[in-house]
Amino acid sequence: MKDVTERLEGEAPTRRVFQQQLFMTLAVSTVLCSVQAAPQGPEALGSKLTPLGGEIAASASGDIPAWTQPGQQDEGWSYGQVRGEHWKFKGDKPLYSIDANNLAQHSSKLSPGQVELFKRIPGYRMDVYPTRRTCSAPDFVVENTRQNIGFAKLDAAGLALDEAHVPGIPFPMPSTGAEVMWNMKMRYRGVGVEIPRTISGISPRKGGEWLRQSTDTFFFTPWGKKGSALFSSVGRLENATFFNYLEPAALAGQSAVQTAVAGEQATTFYYFPGQRRVRRMPSYSYDAPQIGLDNQYTVDEANVFFGTMDRFDWKLIGKQELLVPYNDFGAYDTGAKVETFAGNDSIAPQSRRYELHRVWVVEANVRQGMRHQAPKRMFYIDEDSWNPLLAVDYDKQGQIWKVREGFSIPVYETGACDVQAQVQYNLADGRYLFDMTSIGAGKNDIRWLTEDNGSPRLKRDFFTSDNLRAISER
Repeated sequence: MKDVTERLEGEAPTRRVFQQQLFMTLAVSTVLCSVQAAPQGPEALGSKLTPLGGEIAASASGDIPAWTQPGQQDEGWSYGQVRGEHWKFKGDKPLYSIDANNLAQHSSKLSPGQVELFKRIPGYRMDVYPTRRTCSAPDFVVENTRQNIGFAKLDAAGLALDEAHVPGIPFPMPSTGAEVMWNMKMRYRGVGVEIPRTISGISPRKGGEWLRQSTDTFFFTPWGKKGSALFSSVGRLENATFFNYLEPAALAGQSAVQTAVAGEQATTFYYFPGQRRVRRMPSYSYDAPQIGLDNQYTVDEANVFFGTMDRFDWKLIGKQELLVPYNDFGAYDTGAKVETFAGNDSIAPQSRRYELHRVWVVEANVRQGMRHQAPKRMFYIDEDSWNPLLAVDYDKQGQIWKVREGFSIPVYETGACDVQAQVQYNLADGRYLFDMTSIGAGKNDIRWLTEDNGSPRLKRDFFTSDNLRAISER
């Protein structure tokens, strides 16, 4: 008996890890199926599958309705008006709420990271709304997606997109985790996303103050031009990014450009106004901390996942029905106040909306010989839009460390859905951050561009070190 007691006491430090692993095992048991045997061939799109590859059919319970073409959703909206006030389902009321008291009743529909939020954050609550399958895409994206079946391919390593018809989803019937992640990366967002005033914040350390940050940001996606082209025709340029700090004062005037070519480490140039010089930052990628964010936010945590995929092996687990952020206009309310959006420990419940949807589940484990501060990550990708909705990062001890939620909305300009704003909870530090929101931005709303409007930011040569120096020193 003494030997057994000593052995159990010796195992006590690992009990928490075991419990988390057990929960994950139970959660995976609710996956609808491991890699799904989807109907093969272009004819499946539009018959059994949505135009982008989701299942048309309702869920067995009926809680997820069958998909139908969403149609017009903006009801008289024009740029500069609050998006959520013109959404056709703005009158929806919560079906129920989840808190620590009824968590056990709903845990099978939550990711392990979401469950942990209820356990760690006092008073944490999720309001669950009717499921609205509001995501589709323009006809040319639908046609390119159909053409990609049997055509799109990854590189020899199976980690980077080599060729596809664009703009379109490369792999509407994915068979690998990497294919799912590339579908996420290539979701249609037009030719660019202009964010004149991003609003970001990090909750304080004990006794400290909130860290607030605002930038002028622009994302360029040259493959998003209307019509049809090959990914190789744009040099396999996944995206290019420009940002200029507006506040706080300590960062104001600093700016950067970054270009990301599929399968290559991103190239970043940074302008420091105090030195009046541009520097190349070869290590500003992967898990490098983002500048000015108190070591709370790495480069590849942006937009739920952002960056090159070569440090991980990507395993497709299957599909799962989960309560996920969806039609989350609260994070894009240009008329709201940051103080009402951001609570002490989490985003205010009334600013978050959750719905039951089917998501693809992808597990990422650090590759042999590689390093990353989060050796295991889980991603949950929407079946209808390929938006990243949830992510969970595990630390080296196998415990849940960071939890991210991406706030998806139907984009009136593009006819598709997108995620720009997100929240990340750092459970080890007891802090959280929100990023890329337009809370309180007034007339400086996010703008998705579907046409080349003549902006110099829609040219690849805008994102060079020489141009960064020129525009920064004006």
